[in-house]
Formats: sequence, C-alpha cells, structure tokens
Amino acid sequence: MNIVAKPVEDTPIGVSFADDPASLSTFLQPASAAVVWRRHIPADMQAWLDGLDPGVLPCGRIVVPSDVVGDTVAHLFEESGLPKGTERDWLHQDIVSLANTFSALIQAKFLRVRLAAVTTNACRKFHIDAITARLVCTYRGMGTQYGTSHDGHDPSRVFTVPTGSPILLRGTLWPAEPPAGLLHRSPPIEGTGETRLVLVLDPVFDPEEEA
Repeated sequence: MNIVAKPVEDTPIGVSFADDPASLSTFLQPASAAVVWRRHIPADMQAWLDGLDPGVLPCGRIVVPSDVVGDTVAHLFEESGLPKGTERDWLHQDIVSLANTFSALIQAKFLRVRLAAVTTNACRKFHIDAITARLVCTYRGMGTQYGTSHDGHDPSRVFTVPTGSPILLRGTLWPAEPPAGLLHRSPPIEGTGETRLVLVLDPVFDPEEEA
C-alpha cells in the first residue's frame, strides 16, 4: 500500500503534510520538496521546554553513527546542565526517535546532529542548503519558515512550521530535477527576547569527508 502525505490548500507546490512517521516516505517521491510532520508536543512537555533557563538548553554539533545518537544527546544534556526528570527523558527519547526515523528513511548510517539555542537572526536569509536532505525540529520558539521563489527574490508568501513539528527538506545535492524552488530560513527573532531550541539532522554518507 502506498502511503501518501496530504497536500494542504495554499501550501507551496511540493510541500506535503504527514500525520504519522510512515507517511514521511512521501519525501522520497519525485515531486516532493519537503514534508512537514504535523504533531504536537505534549502540553506539559512544551511548558517545561518554554520555561527552561536559556543557559541550560543543550548545544552542540557532531557527526556520529546513527545508532549512538542517544549517547551523544545524553552527553550534551549533561554538559548543558539540563535538569533531570521525566521531561528530560521525554526530550531525549523524542530526539532519538526522530534520528532513527530519519536515518532509516534516508538510509544513512551516520548523522550530523546539531542542537542549538538560537537568539539571533542567523540564517535569516531564504536559501537552500548545500546538502542532500535535512530534518529540522524546533522544540521551543518559532519554527522554520519556508516559501517558493523562482526569481531569486524572497518568497511572496511565507509559511511557518508549527513548534514541535519536524520538517524534512531537500538540499541542492538531492538528485532531482527540476528544482522545486522551495526556500527556507530561520525566523528573524533578534531583539524579541525569544530563545529557540532547534534540532537539525543531516545524513552523512562519507564520515571521512567530515573530519
């Protein structure tokens, strides 16, 4: 049976929405540019994330085998001083689950894992990443923004991924033609007092090139 993620009216061409992990397989179809997994972080977990001191939000970037993402994330949690408890356990398991789902879909034995606490306008320009594919999940704060442009200008309509909803994006190294023209950016938040917590996963097919 073919599982197809649902397009949404007024959404850019090539962007679809999935309601469960299995539907993310739509990302592999030729016409896909991105898939958003529509889900909600449990209210108590979201309240915990939003209430954390920004100073304890985990940050780091490392390339690891996909089967040791859990150990890596646990280390980042310890280094940051993220409070222990059921909420931290939930966040750990959710990141591991996303990593497992993404690596299986893309068939990548290694992942570049990045956790970042963002307060600036870094990556505020609309762009396409020079990678094969990417998963982005914003656990706290405003989600990734996206839109379509074929003339080099910013998209005329900008869409925002809901907090807690992962988005899978194709990069310029994805072997697909013609390009969909889908651009994305981190939302400009500098000066607002907002601190985002963002998880980024990239497949790595040759870890020696990352050394």
